[in-house]
Amino acid sequence: MAGLCNLTGLGSDSSEEIDSSVSSANNKSLRLAEKEKRKGEADPFRLAVKYLSQVEAGTVVRGNDELERNMVVVETVALSHGLHPEVITMLLDMALSLNAGTANCTRVLKFLIPATSVPQEAIVRGVSWLCVGKMPMNAQVLFVRWVLTVFDLIDCKDNLRSIYGFIFSFVTEENLCPFICHLLYLLTMREHVHPYRVRKLLDMQAKMGRQPFLTQLLALYKVFHPDLVTLSLPSRVRTGFKNHNSTWKVALSAVQRRNKGAVMVDQSLSLGVKEKASSRKRKLHHLEIPPLSSAFDNNSNRKVFGLQELHSVKQLLENIHNIELPAQMGSLLGSALALQYLDCVQDESAFLRLNFWLGHSLQEEFLLCPVDGSSDNTSEACRFLSTILSSQKFLQEGFSSTESFLYKFLSVWDGCLLRPQILDLLSDIPLMPSFYMKKLLFEPLKQLYFTSTVFFKCSAIECLNSMLVKWLTWHSVSTVEGGLDISLNSNSTMTMTLSGFMDSVMELVRFVGMLASEGLRLENCHVLLLNQTLAFYETVCDMFVKYSLPLIIMPPAGVFYPALFATDSISLDRLGYIMYRYRKNLTLAKKQEQQREQTFHISRNTYKEFNRNLQAMVNSLWNSLWCIPGSDIEIDKDLIALSKVSEPLCRFDLIHHPALFSYAIEFNQKCWPERKDVDLGSIKAGKYWNWYMEFLFNQGFDGLNNFIRTNTGHGSSSFSSQDDRQPTSQP
Repeated sequence: MAGLCNLTGLGSDSSEEIDSSVSSANNKSLRLAEKEKRKGEADPFRLAVKYLSQVEAGTVVRGNDELERNMVVVETVALSHGLHPEVITMLLDMALSLNAGTANCTRVLKFLIPATSVPQEAIVRGVSWLCVGKMPMNAQVLFVRWVLTVFDLIDCKDNLRSIYGFIFSFVTEENLCPFICHLLYLLTMREHVHPYRVRKLLDMQAKMGRQPFLTQLLALYKVFHPDLVTLSLPSRVRTGFKNHNSTWKVALSAVQRRNKGAVMVDQSLSLGVKEKASSRKRKLHHLEIPPLSSAFDNNSNRKVFGLQELHSVKQLLENIHNIELPAQMGSLLGSALALQYLDCVQDESAFLRLNFWLGHSLQEEFLLCPVDGSSDNTSEACRFLSTILSSQKFLQEGFSSTESFLYKFLSVWDGCLLRPQILDLLSDIPLMPSFYMKKLLFEPLKQLYFTSTVFFKCSAIECLNSMLVKWLTWHSVSTVEGGLDISLNSNSTMTMTLSGFMDSVMELVRFVGMLASEGLRLENCHVLLLNQTLAFYETVCDMFVKYSLPLIIMPPAGVFYPALFATDSISLDRLGYIMYRYRKNLTLAKKQEQQREQTFHISRNTYKEFNRNLQAMVNSLWNSLWCIPGSDIEIDKDLIALSKVSEPLCRFDLIHHPALFSYAIEFNQKCWPERKDVDLGSIKAGKYWNWYMEFLFNQGFDGLNNFIRTNTGHGSSSFSSQDDRQPTSQP
């Protein structure tokens, strides 16, 4: 019994201990909650947001120190760290309702900087306040400009598209029209295009004139419904929407830098302060490709398949008719499957939106902002441009927005910033009429070429060679398909006739010939520049045979003779190959002319120029007569005598040529190893000449071998057929 009492006492003590521990835990939770409450009450920002959320219509604004104090607190936090979505919703509703007055409405809009995203419901409520008509016009314009600025930060846009008609109704307001057209351009889908809207835009155009923003929106409407827009529009509509985010750009840039990695934003929102227009420097920030995200809410009833859900080509093919374009068109550049979809469907509206996004981003980041010298910014820009390049390579054509950007950028480029990427983009420029090519491409590039280093000159020649190869490839494909007119771009209606194409190619080749001639003179025939130039003419010499273009252009004297008298054997061998291919092309052209198989004829001057170069090369290398009367390089005999060079006329033959002299010495030592004196004249005697030619062409000089064999009847094949073999020791 006593034991039972002891057990009962033990149970009572244990129960008291449990109750006390639970009580202490509850007290601790209460203390923590109270502490958090006091902390929240002590937080000035939270108190300010709470106060502003309670501002009602009729609140006294003038002289209201408490309102001003709380506005300053929220404004300071917004400009330094940005605002969360729920705060943006509350402040936007307070401002547009004019509960705090008209002055505070514009003030709030100017510091409404998002930290992460913007709720679409906030924009929808803002449009509803716009429809009320209470706000003054300057506040309405500021609100729409703000929406354009944060458009790519809006979390979803399906509800916003559902009120497309309400937004469209503001097109008739002349002050709002440019900004409303821009917003409509970003929101428009096929189902939004109706005859009455087209008529309204045409009426506005008749009233306001041919404004770029109206033309841009009509062009998009025409893509969706060509039958509704019968108005003739330019094939290349310039960007009709100006940059409207200057009010927020500095604050947005600061917030983006602080929150880097927390939010992925559109490039056009990460801007520095614009300096004077004469500056050649730019500042590059956050040049990142946005991730794929749906333009519609996940709970939407629309049966769509987001590009971000694609993981294989099989999925792409199964859902190709239900795929919805992403909210940010720039995200297409970061996905191979998205580019595959874009290439398959050939949706002109998608290309229009992508070009608009890309053109705006390139202009804002590279043309309007000063560079700060940061290696991080340069690496970001390098990755961004490399992504564009890989996308263009995948699609096998350049973007029109990139082309327009390059024409502007060349006039302010220093030739050093991101040189490989810029020149690679330049090589993707599609064919254009020769008149525009001179003005937009040749003039700025010429200024850079003559004021830059030899390495830039080599890169520029390589870029233009790549451009020519792509142009010729397009022509050869068009020829195979049986078309005479050549489309300049798959998404453009502009075409060019064969004669126009030949004019453009001729201008490009002549331009490179001028650059190369002057560049070789200025750089003292630098071997790298000479080889890049010869690589270009390896393309030019085969235009007729390889690319079916009835055009043959000979290299100028400023290129031919530096290559003929070059000190390196590679340049001489490449010249031999070029002259060999010129002969093949001219022979085929002459044959087709005689059979009347072609409409275009090669000029007689081209044949004369080739024969003149051929004679100079054969006389120099084979006949040991590099300087003869009546030739292009005729030199006075008295002047040659002053050089005191023995046997001067044979100094550029296959034995004494500076590029081949070392091979002649090596051959001489193999033939006569016991001789102490070198007598190169012995090589020309009898069988030694055949041995030397075989020895020389076995060194890999296929270009020279083909040239000598074609133009003299001698070559490695004829030498090898003889009984004499190349010696390895004294014969």
